[in-house]
Amino acid sequence: MSEIERESMDYDVVIVGGGPSGLSAAIRLKQLNPALSVVLLEKGSEIGAHILSGAVLDTSGLDRLIPDWKDRGAPVSTEVKEDNFYILGPHGQVRVPNWPMPPLMSNHGKYIVSMGNVCRWLAAEAEALEVEIFPGMACSQLVYEGERVVGVVAGEMGLNADGTPGPAYEPGMELRGKYVLICEGVRGSLAKELIAKYDLSAGHEPQKFGLGMKEIWEIEPSKAKPGTVTHTMGWPLGKNAGGGSFIYHLEGNQVLVGFVVHLNYANPYLYPYMEFQRFKHHPLVAELLEGGKRVAYGARAISEGGWQSIPKLTVPGAALLGCSAGLVNVPRIKGNHNAMLSGIAAAEAAAAAIAAGRAGDELTDYEADLRSGPIARDLKPVRNVKPLWSKLGLWASLALGGFDMWVANLTGWNPLGTWKHGKTDAEATGKAADFQPIDYPKPDGKLSFDRLTNVAFSFTNHEESQPCHLKLKDASIPISVNLPLYAEPATRYCPAGVYEVLEGEGGPRFQINFQNCVHCKTCDIKDPSQNINWTTPQGGDGPNYPNM
Repeated sequence: MSEIERESMDYDVVIVGGGPSGLSAAIRLKQLNPALSVVLLEKGSEIGAHILSGAVLDTSGLDRLIPDWKDRGAPVSTEVKEDNFYILGPHGQVRVPNWPMPPLMSNHGKYIVSMGNVCRWLAAEAEALEVEIFPGMACSQLVYEGERVVGVVAGEMGLNADGTPGPAYEPGMELRGKYVLICEGVRGSLAKELIAKYDLSAGHEPQKFGLGMKEIWEIEPSKAKPGTVTHTMGWPLGKNAGGGSFIYHLEGNQVLVGFVVHLNYANPYLYPYMEFQRFKHHPLVAELLEGGKRVAYGARAISEGGWQSIPKLTVPGAALLGCSAGLVNVPRIKGNHNAMLSGIAAAEAAAAAIAAGRAGDELTDYEADLRSGPIARDLKPVRNVKPLWSKLGLWASLALGGFDMWVANLTGWNPLGTWKHGKTDAEATGKAADFQPIDYPKPDGKLSFDRLTNVAFSFTNHEESQPCHLKLKDASIPISVNLPLYAEPATRYCPAGVYEVLEGEGGPRFQINFQNCVHCKTCDIKDPSQNINWTTPQGGDGPNYPNM
């Protein structure tokens, strides 16, 4: 195909991604200097369409960004009133009292929210400050001049399945900026490119991930307890994988039910989605949900590596923010506050650089702030919880991790130092010959559902004539390598039923149903051969979450 000619537009700052970090950066830039030209590009059909989070919100980031958010009508109103933690067995549970837990684990004073709705509100605040926001604009390429990032290509649409321009082809535009802020969320394609191109992970531990799945339920009014937060660990995962659940009571008889599976599990027969469905049949959960109805479903990967996995964050002309940087506090199950704080810090560094007449250099002040400011103070004390859990198991991590966090909370010093993660999640996958298949109960259609039925409740849609955005580096590997060695785990780890192995006269065949993709990125992370590369489909495609 001949070189594509694109129009270009110049801005002071280009922001990729309409999540909490990108929107916070946009707002802070305009607060600091209303004359700055700022554009924010979002691949979802609207702001919030691709946002999925628990979420119990620590408002520290919001307090700093918009101190009068309550008066301005932010959709942050369901304050946590009750905080419960249980260890589950197959038929019962043991409640863990709150008093042994470090104060940082408390959810009191926090708020149960829909982060999708919070982001929609933040977008309105940004637009009131004259930030240009363009949803439905997937950023498919970075634009370089030498070693410097100078912009992105956004809005390319109308490609045929073979990648050639179709009759309605639109080449998209180059959006160029003095600085480009990458706020794509977990395992974004542009962030992945920058990390590889500039070797940003050198000297840091590999990033670790979890798969978070979530349903919104409307329950019987008599069972609704707005402000109640419940977390569980243990059954059904047991020793098969790390992870746990959350159950958050919102207003309006809505309950947010979620389940997280750490992606460093070894047994390739593990089926995270079915573990989630089985979890809902535990008496503690089933009693709550019976008589109610599920109204939405979604899934996304979660960065879990913590402090030691944060890569170098800046390259000439660009910086990584939020979940693109990996700022989730795993034991607190919170990352939105750090995402917002990273947006504020990056905006302040970019605004100062532009005021000084700079452009296209590294925003070193941003990285310095992140590694010494409130984000560091949040993540450093808990940095050993995840590797302890991975290496020693649940009970040891509760005991040793709790001790390490308590001492760090009291003294600012971690007695266990800094533990390493070691293997990537892909490398942690074991051979099928070393494990037994797991027999999962069939979904009953009342509390538990098959994947394809649930995907319909994510309101996902992709234009089917476009190229498949899930790229195989070698099309033969799923059948020649992954099937015999690992029983092709893609058929199980994907929470949306994208991957199938179909039997036919010519033998097994690997099929990718990209139309089902909810953009969770699990395949890009967990494939043991690292053969799947998640890229952006055309803008506006993917899930359309109403209030996740």
